[in-house]
Amino acid sequence: MRKLLPLIGTPSQSHPGGRSAMTCRFRCGDACFHEVPNTSDNEYVGEIIAGAIGRRAMVRAAAVVTVAAAAGTAGVAGALPAAAAPVRESGKPSGKPVAKAARGLRYSSVAPNTADAVTVPDGYAQNVVIRWGEPILRGAPAFDPEKQTAAAQAGQFGYNNDFLALLPIPGECDRQLLVANHEYTDEVLMFRGYDPANPTRQQVEVAWAAHGLGVVVVQEDRRTGRLTAVPRHHLNRRVTATTEFRLTGPAAGSDLLKTSADPTGTKVLGTLNNCSGGTTPWGTTLHGEENFNQYFANSGRATDKRYGIGTGATERKWERFDKRFDVAQEPNEVHRFGYVVELDPYDPTSTPRKHTALGRFKHEAATVRLTEDGRPVVYTGDDERFDYFYKFVGSKRMKKGSSRAVREHNLSLLDEGTLYVARLTGDSPAIEVDGTGKLPADGEFDGSGEWIPLATATAEGTVSHVEGMSAEEVFVFTRLAGDKVGATKMDRPEDIQPSPVTGKVYVALTNNTNRGVGANAKADEANPRNANKHGHILELTERRNRPESTAFAWSLFLVAGDPDDPATYFAGFPKDDVSPISCPDNVAFDPHGNLWISTDGSQLGSHDGLFGVATRGSRRGELKQFLTVPTGAETCGPIVQDRRVLVAVQHPGEIDGATVEKPASTWPDGAGKIVRPAVVAVWRKDGEDIGV
Repeated sequence: MRKLLPLIGTPSQSHPGGRSAMTCRFRCGDACFHEVPNTSDNEYVGEIIAGAIGRRAMVRAAAVVTVAAAAGTAGVAGALPAAAAPVRESGKPSGKPVAKAARGLRYSSVAPNTADAVTVPDGYAQNVVIRWGEPILRGAPAFDPEKQTAAAQAGQFGYNNDFLALLPIPGECDRQLLVANHEYTDEVLMFRGYDPANPTRQQVEVAWAAHGLGVVVVQEDRRTGRLTAVPRHHLNRRVTATTEFRLTGPAAGSDLLKTSADPTGTKVLGTLNNCSGGTTPWGTTLHGEENFNQYFANSGRATDKRYGIGTGATERKWERFDKRFDVAQEPNEVHRFGYVVELDPYDPTSTPRKHTALGRFKHEAATVRLTEDGRPVVYTGDDERFDYFYKFVGSKRMKKGSSRAVREHNLSLLDEGTLYVARLTGDSPAIEVDGTGKLPADGEFDGSGEWIPLATATAEGTVSHVEGMSAEEVFVFTRLAGDKVGATKMDRPEDIQPSPVTGKVYVALTNNTNRGVGANAKADEANPRNANKHGHILELTERRNRPESTAFAWSLFLVAGDPDDPATYFAGFPKDDVSPISCPDNVAFDPHGNLWISTDGSQLGSHDGLFGVATRGSRRGELKQFLTVPTGAETCGPIVQDRRVLVAVQHPGEIDGATVEKPASTWPDGAGKIVRPAVVAVWRKDGEDIGV
């Protein structure tokens, strides 16, 4: 009989999305508890923006193979137990790969569990590639959590790794370039004796240096699949909250982006809360600034409220140490965050860019397809309850080659084009969508959609397609533009990935426990469950499979939760043969065209994990769990190659009440060591390809 673990008695039960209170505080600034920013029937948009402009001058089991033995957790009340506990067996016994599974998914499913470890299938091995604090730049000292300084951290791998990219290095055999986002910091897990009410300047400056991006060369061991970091390589780089960035595109130089420190409106220090991202066909990486709102204090403007920016002090109190985080003193600084960042990882001296043409909101990710004539199309989601997903269609064609002139041209591709937002329409009568997740009479949640243009940027100028808003206002207050044109309110659109095999686009919708609650928007065919705590995945097909199309068809590919729950759906695949899944977050594709899904905040009593699912053929919808992560951790940044899977294990030990002195996890280095976010590689022990 299949069983689910009862939800453990942790505070996460009372937190929407299954996150602990600590996660809500440090990762997303209690986004699940502040008032839903999208009311859509708000004040006339022009009046809101006029008010903001007028005030400019105001002064986030199966076989257990561990990196380090889980020697028990140090006593935090309510922490999940360290021992692996079977929750619900997937359709086939663990340890016996299913020969009939789709190619790439022929591994023994890992049973849901609560082990304080990374658990992987039988026959697979793993290693920690790099941890928070490991030195990567020349001159950086060895990590010492008791003597950490900002200067040391700026040369070391940052905190809370999220998005990952692996890029080839021409001329260097068996080496690749690993690029990582460092989304946010957990100060209570970083500093002994941390006082949240009174952080020190040194602690704040270390946190600034622990944010941002990391670039580090990794070396492959061909005999095992193990990856190890190569310190002091000339391509290694850290980008932090104080690194200079260049604002580009249609809003660069706008009065809305000018500050006392930057009267040009074209230069900004740092990038914050980079969640997921993407790689480009021209060899750069993209990084989405997500919950940037939590770093800014003392706002009273309606435009800021729409972005979840608070009226009082912030959790981290950065505004005490730099006035740019105080909206009352620097009202435009907050307008300089919430963009897609582009990094050239092959040039450690290059200035990263923030692309205003892709709009300003809580970008989860940014993924790229090319049109037949070589123009970029970028998909990106706004990770907030009842917010939207978008795409940008570029007007300039990519050039091939690696000369400086070609690279400079390609770095400008995301500055000219049209920004769109999605509107979805279901094809079933509204009465058949009752909020329970019951399928309508036609057996699918599906329909049609349109991409609504918001603004266009060209070399000659900009055009707004939103009545009452200028183009620069659309690019800076993009959420308000989406409200005004009637975009479809979604259940936290996060990562969006086009399939490299079929061209279909997959949208991860993590959850929305406010759906249908009170005056909030009720279930619709694209978001069919009220109080949606498990999330779903939408499959979108552009008309004629052309990414620049302005019309599409859509269906729900997966409605997450316990397969025994009638409100779940796995693309029509028999539900007694799939793993339970909750809260899909990041997604990626393997070389066979299977979709891999990482989760964040599972509501099924198990730790978060990574899952593979077939998207086509007779096994379409067959979903199998590949790994789970340790206590308090989230599974991020999956990369699935022929012979290796990489995941970023983010915020291990992030359980309410945990501190350096009272850790909730001993991962990755065992008891007595500080808990550290890290990147993990997994491979088959026999050296063969993953899942074949």
